[in-house]
Amino acid sequence: MNIEKNAAVTIQYTVSEPSGRLLEQSSKPTAYLHGGYGNTFDKIEQALQGQTSGFATRLTLTPEEAFGLRDEGLAQSIPKSEFPPGVKVGGQLRGRTQDGREAVFNVLKIKGQEVMLDGNHPHAGKTLTFAIKVISVRAATQEEIAHGHVHGEHGHQHGA
Repeated sequence: MNIEKNAAVTIQYTVSEPSGRLLEQSSKPTAYLHGGYGNTFDKIEQALQGQTSGFATRLTLTPEEAFGLRDEGLAQSIPKSEFPPGVKVGGQLRGRTQDGREAVFNVLKIKGQEVMLDGNHPHAGKTLTFAIKVISVRAATQEEIAHGHVHGEHGHQHGA
């Protein structure tokens, strides 16, 4: 089956800097619903459109094509006293930006009584190279199409 709109596509991937430094690697296959559902980047969907199982490619995405440019307004320093005990570097916290939007913040550094947070994706502002291999392609179920994502093995799991 060719990759087209409403195909459930299972891939394995690596993400690296253009220099070749590995940033991320899928430990097991992951699935997405193809066809403009926002489950992967547009440039990746375009490269996979019409391909079949076994296809492999390398793509370089600019920050705008991937995780966006860094927004320095999402970097904040907050008094440690405002956090629950046990806040650690590398942890993630839900909070609000200065303009009131909800965001996930990564704890970058704890310096004395200040906690430095960053609401940017860790890869924001970076040009990234994706190496992708298509493991399998199948028709998505009507439920997957209605929900906008793949269910089951390698996809999204709904709780009972």
